[in-house]
Amino acid sequence: MAIEVVHVGFDSYLAISRILAIASTNSTSIKRVIKEAENNKTLVDLTHGRKTRAAIFTDSNYIFLTSRAPEIIVGRLQTSRGGSSLISGQEDEKGEP
Repeated sequence: MAIEVVHVGFDSYLAISRILAIASTNSTSIKRVIKEAENNKTLVDLTHGRKTRAAIFTDSNYIFLTSRAPEIIVGRLQTSRGGSSLISGQEDEKGEP
């Protein structure tokens, strides 16, 4: 059985089936969750010293930080899944373009 993976930057890949959420790191609540994960040793930094742009939450309670924007990662997920199973990032919260 092959494991589907998504490239998250700098030769790093994550198993698609383990990803629960991908979030921008701009909000204070996400920054707080990242700090808690750092204290709990469940944070994995994949940025290679670059600016953190996305936090990827997995079903194993690990958070992976990447320098790729959430839209880029979602686009890669859509490409690998044929584009139909994920919501397009082109709509706002009300469903309007």
